Amino acid sequence: MGPRAQEPGTGPAGEDLTGEEFAARLAPLRREILAHCYRMTGSVHDAEDMLQETYLRAWRAMRGFENRSSLRTWMFRIATNTCLTHLEGRRRRPLPTGLGAPAADPREQPREDRTTPWLEPMPDRLVWATAPADPAETAVDRDTVRLAFVAALQHLTAQQRAVLLLRDVLAWSAAEVADALGLSVAAVNSTLQRARAHMANVQDVTPLEPTDPRHQELLARYVAAFEAYDVAAIVELLAADVVWEMPPFPGWYTGPRAVGELIGTWCPARAAGDMRLVPTSANGLPSFAMYMRDAQGRHRAFQLQQVAVTAAGVRHVTVWFDDDLFARFGLPTELD
Repeated sequence: MGPRAQEPGTGPAGEDLTGEEFAARLAPLRREILAHCYRMTGSVHDAEDMLQETYLRAWRAMRGFENRSSLRTWMFRIATNTCLTHLEGRRRRPLPTGLGAPAADPREQPREDRTTPWLEPMPDRLVWATAPADPAETAVDRDTVRLAFVAALQHLTAQQRAVLLLRDVLAWSAAEVADALGLSVAAVNSTLQRARAHMANVQDVTPLEPTDPRHQELLARYVAAFEAYDVAAIVELLAADVVWEMPPFPGWYTGPRAVGELIGTWCPARAAGDMRLVPTSANGLPSFAMYMRDAQGRHRAFQLQQVAVTAAGVRHVTVWFDDDLFARFGLPTELD
C-alpha cells in the first residue's frame, strides 16, 4: 500500500510531489530497504511490513526533509528506526543450531515448537530482480543476506544490529550512525565493538559458485537421490561435517550417518516418486520446494530446503516446514 496519488508532498529540492512522483523517486530503493529490514527482523513478513511503514513515514515526513543528507541515507534512517520500534519487547528469531543445545538423536521422533518465532528464508526474487552487472557487487550483496549472517545478527540486541548494519554494511560513519540513532559517537563505537566481537565467532561455510560444474553436478545428484528416495545416495553426497536443521523442529543433526538415519526413519516417503523437488533460491543459495505425494496421489507442499554445497559435498541444509512460505516464493501448493 503506497501513498495516495492526490496527496502532495515536498521533494528534496522543495518541489511539490504527487504520490506517483514520490513513489517513483523512491522505487529504486525498495529492494535495498527490504533487505535491510530483513537483516534487522529475520522475517520476510515483518520486513515487508516494515518496508511499507517506512514509506508511509517517509511520505508523512517529506516536508521536513531539507536535503541535509542523501535521499537514500534519509530513507535508511527511517527504516532503521522503524525496525527498532517494531523489535521492542520481541523475541529474537533463531535457527535450531542457535539455541545452544547439542545435536539431537535421529532415533528420537522430532517434536515441533511452533511457539518460537523462527528465522525465515528470504526469496531471492524479492531482493534481486535481475543479476547486477558487476559480479563482485553480487557477491557482496549476497553475503549480507546469507542465512548464517542473518542468524548471527539475531543474537545481537536490536541496537547492536542497527549499529553493525549501518557501519559495516551501509558504510556509514560513526557520526552518521550516532545522529540517526540518537546516540553519542562513543556509544556507537562501543556498541560496534561488542557486535563485531560476536560476529567474529560466526561459523559459516563458503559455498561453491553456482557456475562451478561441481556445484551443478552435486545438486543434480541431490535432487535425483531425493526423488528416487535413495537414502544411501543422499548420504553419499553429504560432507563429513554436514549440518541439518529444520524449523519449527528445534533439534538439529550433524554427520551423514545421523542425517541418513533421520531421513530413513521419519520421512513419510516410502518409494521413488513420492517426493518431487522444484528449484528456487533463497538468501543467495540454491533452494528446493519439496512436494510429497499424498494418499490421493497428489504432490502437495511439504517443505522448503536451502542447500549449501561445498567442494566436500552438501555442507548445510536448512529445511522449513511452513506452507505459507510457498506463496512468498511464488510457488504452487500442489503440483499437476
